[in-house]
Amino acid sequence: MKIDGNAIRPGNVIEHKGSLWRAVKIQHTQPGKGGAYLQVELKNLLDGTKLNERFRSSEKVERVRLDQKKFQFLYREGDMFTFMDLESYEQISLPEEDIGEGAIFLSDGMEVDLDLYEGKPLGVHLPEQVALTVVETEPVVKGQTAASSYKPAIMENGVRVMVPPFISEGDRILVATADSTYVKRAD
Repeated sequence: MKIDGNAIRPGNVIEHKGSLWRAVKIQHTQPGKGGAYLQVELKNLLDGTKLNERFRSSEKVERVRLDQKKFQFLYREGDMFTFMDLESYEQISLPEEDIGEGAIFLSDGMEVDLDLYEGKPLGVHLPEQVALTVVETEPVVKGQTAASSYKPAIMENGVRVMVPPFISEGDRILVATADSTYVKRAD
């Protein structure tokens, strides 16, 4: 599907220079002289390289539609992560660099969405929030709750999260996978 160069949004996948690229960041720029353009930071989905490119509104780019399919995370072996298709039970393995920083949130049996292009997996979409157990945190200091203050806590997977003072070791909390922030206590 062809779209205008200024219609690219973060997360869009486009075909550019013979490869697949995901738009990471965009910035509209309107210089004093000349026409406006869109400065786009692109990440290559096949080899991980980055590229900064300018697109004018008059340019057309090919937006790629990726198929999304439900998979279940099975296990990690070295830097390879193995997933199982929930429909065909077929297993595929992805290297850690294809998963990105979200790999630390993967737990056995977790359902995720995989982006597929012509049957080849390109990326993983984790749930927005995951429930984790606090394994280490500082005790509450009396009188410290007057202002909204947060304290550091270490989760079962090693992630460091800032939590409210009432959270203690052994509590289960919801953590946002996008930025590793505290959401609320898990039910």
